Amino acid sequence: MIYLDNAATTFPKPATVWDAMDRFARNDAGNPGRSGHRFAAAAAAEVEGAREEVARVIGAPDPSRVALCLNATDALSMAFHGILRPGDHVVTSRMEHNSVVRPLNALARAGVITLDRVPNDATGVVDPDALAASLGPATRLVAITWASNAFGTIQAVDAIARAVKTHGALLLLDASQAVGSIPVDVARVPVDLLAFPGHKGLLGPMGTGALWVREGIEVDPWREGGTGGDSTNPFQPAEMPHRLEAGTPNAHGLAGLRAGCRWVLERGVAAIRTHEQALATRLLEGLRTAPGLAVQGPADADARTGAVSFTLAGFAPHEISSVLESAFGIAVRAGLHCAPEAHASLGTFPAGTVRASVGPSTSNADIDALIEALGALGAGAR
Repeated sequence: MIYLDNAATTFPKPATVWDAMDRFARNDAGNPGRSGHRFAAAAAAEVEGAREEVARVIGAPDPSRVALCLNATDALSMAFHGILRPGDHVVTSRMEHNSVVRPLNALARAGVITLDRVPNDATGVVDPDALAASLGPATRLVAITWASNAFGTIQAVDAIARAVKTHGALLLLDASQAVGSIPVDVARVPVDLLAFPGHKGLLGPMGTGALWVREGIEVDPWREGGTGGDSTNPFQPAEMPHRLEAGTPNAHGLAGLRAGCRWVLERGVAAIRTHEQALATRLLEGLRTAPGLAVQGPADADARTGAVSFTLAGFAPHEISSVLESAFGIAVRAGLHCAPEAHASLGTFPAGTVRASVGPSTSNADIDALIEALGALGAGAR
């Protein structure tokens, strides 16, 4: 089977990820911070080690500003519910994943916030000037995806960040498709909150993720409870990261995330980016020759991640996905990719598209097999 669904979750994971999880589960799986024995101490060291490696990947100077959580959805909701207050105005875009769309819609429907969405062009790019023009006196937060999970479009986050900072609002970036796949440096880009999963570009297991919070910004706890620290305090601790980390963590998964981050750091995010860009370029060039095929998103691989969405005349996206797996042994994803507004803005709603997304383990041969298979499908449809 050729796996081309890395935007959903990277596969296969490096062997070191599973080895780390197995070692931890067999030898060190105490409850971190909850006891004084060696198993608890070893588990606490594993969790803190994961935090430090995540901080290294995103260029965060202080690992304590990294709150470890369940996934990007968890991190985003943690930020929304911990930052926003009644009367706040929020600006986002039409390119967002439902992890941004749904919680903001719920807050707007409840009358807590007012909400505006800036449009995008035909390739999914949000105009920083249009975004700046949408900011008003009550704007508290701008929430934007760094890179589209549906179309691979990379936003001009530097220009967006400058506009937001000039206005004095907070900037939250959904970096689900960015961290580990394109260079991210929070010390350089003036982002205030960065949400991302551990199971995509960081090559960790599912059930892991993080929210990075810039120094000086306070996020109220979304979940409250045990932290394994000072049990005499009747309230959630005020300091990071315990402020946002109530309950027993997924230490088994964080052991794997720590190993995944190390794998990424050893190879270098820039090298991973170069590899995935080359594959995306190869795919885009091959798809241009396939009969009846239309590609959505930027034409230039420099302006996109390794996620490429397309349609094929005469076929519904789910039909293409099914045939690619059953007849050619190729796994892709079809549909709306949890981003219906993005598809509506590019004219591919409600059927969606087929998305092929590369990863560190994808080869040229994998891309050529997909191109050949789609060429055969297109020729058969004529």
